[in-house]
Amino acid sequence: MARKGTRQLNEEGVSPASQSWREAVARSRTPEGLAGAPPAWEPDEVWVREADAPRAPRGRGRRGMADVAGPTEEPRGRRKPKTLPPEVTSELTDAVSGKAAAAKLNQRLTDATGAFERERYGDAARMLKPLAEQAPGASAVRELYGLTLYRLGRWDAASKELEAFRLLSPDSVDQHPTLADCYRAKKRWRKVDELWEELRKASPAPDLVAEGRLVYAGSLAERGQMSEAIELLERAKTDQKKPRPDHLRTWYALADLYERAGEVPRARELFRRVLRFDDELYDTADRLRGLGG
Repeated sequence: MARKGTRQLNEEGVSPASQSWREAVARSRTPEGLAGAPPAWEPDEVWVREADAPRAPRGRGRRGMADVAGPTEEPRGRRKPKTLPPEVTSELTDAVSGKAAAAKLNQRLTDATGAFERERYGDAARMLKPLAEQAPGASAVRELYGLTLYRLGRWDAASKELEAFRLLSPDSVDQHPTLADCYRAKKRWRKVDELWEELRKASPAPDLVAEGRLVYAGSLAERGQMSEAIELLERAKTDQKKPRPDHLRTWYALADLYERAGEVPRARELFRRVLRFDDELYDTADRLRGLGG
């Protein structure tokens, strides 16, 4: 699905229902999406996850790198999609024999997408698990199932499904940031490095590169390579007059890194810059007050 249009949400000929399905998958990169892994650089933190929790746990009232590796939150989907994109329907038809079986899978995937849209990730996972078993070659199923497991904080299972999607969609890097964040949560640094390198070389849309960069910088900081993490984000080209959402998140992440590195004046400067454009982004105002700014 990502291979043929995950990021083309406004292309002509896509019905609102189909677009809703596309947006459900694209929503993997929201603050609650790539913010899924445990907060960076707090090894003493103990997490208790409730079953089917719709959101990832947060760390002691302050955000870190892991909380900004996704775009500005989009309005939550309320409308259940009634149809799937044609390429997804075709893929399901190829995965099973018989029109009746394909129609049943189509409806189940539609229902699972609706549950994902409404943030009912536990329900979506229960619907998608048998679909992935019945149609293991359907990239759209493996992708959405992986994203659902990611939202539930099930890093091992999520990485397995997203790796399957990666094999089925070799030309797509759309879920590289999400997959890398799964590996970051498990401290599998070599896999994080590999995914970042692939994403960087692919040169996809700037916002997707920014998401991968944030995940990679967070992993560097967790490995104790704070200066390398700072340098990576400082090299990112951002527009200080008309910043995009990913620019704001990059500044926030840099401010967080500088504060942790003890460079408080630079951290204050960056938090102030974020507030000039968005005074409600994350906990920026509180962080700045805490630094005497």
